[in-house]
Amino acid sequence: MEELKQFLALLVFGNIENLILAAQGVAAHVNPLGLACLSLCAVVFWLLIGTFGTKIAMKYARYINFIGGLAIFILGIQAMMESLPGMLAFFH
Repeated sequence: MEELKQFLALLVFGNIENLILAAQGVAAHVNPLGLACLSLCAVVFWLLIGTFGTKIAMKYARYINFIGGLAIFILGIQAMMESLPGMLAFFH
């Protein structure tokens, strides 16, 4: 269990990212089965990259972390901006 402790933040923030993407899929009325298939493909793709590309990517870890955080931030802002018209219509 001690070995997995270092991956706790990755699990938490990975799940938050999945929730954001799922919420955007629901808001865009995407086919849930298609979204699930694409999500599984993305997970397998990232698993392969993580398994085979870790040694190569270690020297770029700071940049990768920044870009990942920036992507989550931008997706969150985008989701809020897209929901603004619906929220404003609620008050009228």
